[in-house]
Amino acid sequence: MSETTARRSHADSRVTETHPRSSALPASTAEFIDDLPRARGLLPDDATFALCLTHDVDRPYKGIRSFYYAARERPTYHLRTALSSANPYWQFEDIMALEDDLGVRSAFYFLNEQHLLADRPIGEWVSPTHWVQHLGRYDVTASELVDVIRDLADSGWEVGLHGSYHSADDLLRLHEEKTLLEDVLGGPITGGRQHYLNLTVPETWQYHRAIGLSYDATLGSSTECGFHAGYHPLRPFDDDFLVFPLTIMEQALPDPASDLEAARETCERLLQEAAANGAAMTVLWHPRYFNEREFPGYRGLYRWLIERAADLGAWIGPPRALCADDEGGRSKQVVQRRQPANSTSPTRD
Repeated sequence: MSETTARRSHADSRVTETHPRSSALPASTAEFIDDLPRARGLLPDDATFALCLTHDVDRPYKGIRSFYYAARERPTYHLRTALSSANPYWQFEDIMALEDDLGVRSAFYFLNEQHLLADRPIGEWVSPTHWVQHLGRYDVTASELVDVIRDLADSGWEVGLHGSYHSADDLLRLHEEKTLLEDVLGGPITGGRQHYLNLTVPETWQYHRAIGLSYDATLGSSTECGFHAGYHPLRPFDDDFLVFPLTIMEQALPDPASDLEAARETCERLLQEAAANGAAMTVLWHPRYFNEREFPGYRGLYRWLIERAADLGAWIGPPRALCADDEGGRSKQVVQRRQPANSTSPTRD
């Protein structure tokens, strides 16, 4: 594999993309993005499409969720994880080893969720919904999180912002979260994704751009896989700020533990569609899904997805590496693509 940074011309970035409106997006959002310019010149010259790899770090500790799951299934196992020092959700080293073995890098988006009692209104304290959102989260300034974040960045992975649940329409909160994460990282952050795919269009993108982000990867669906917003990143302000639509969230796929063939067929269909259209395809695998005991089949499916994309001639890496303002950071970013042994590039629009 070799690093490739050559780019096509951005001359066609103002061209809009016509596609059927998807029911997976809110009607107002689908209508808004219809006429937005597209970024079609981001791929290296020899790539058939781009596969952007991302991970939302919602819960690196299983913690009190062990009791929640114990009430639903396999009580012995889940209660044992609650009492054990082992943490099944801490998958950073395993993901890094897997991706390093494949010669690729990805983006990890870290969450700084508000504390229910310290940060949220009293009226929310009695709501079970808010208990789920705010209790049992993590502190990005904790020593072991700081070590992981810096190790990821030093080894070529992208570290980005996972905007907290209420931050999509809160410019000040987003700025505070970005500043804190950059302090932990010791460097700038390029982009990220909002928690629970919360998005107010176009205000959230305006806030992201205002705090200095170069891209957002929130637009998409947690229940349906597909190119709901078209094949190319959006330029909502007709400048260098990009929106990378989400193509696959792992939980929206058929469960690979019960129907691996169906899960692979869905991924294969979307990979072929991406290759045929020179698309930027973005996938999300939450770190906890790499634990085979709790989420069997997802780790293997992720590896297969990357290997299959490489066979089809894809560029594979984190979204940051496709942003125009990352020329300096790209020199230390490991973004590699596997050369297919015997493949023919599909035609594209």
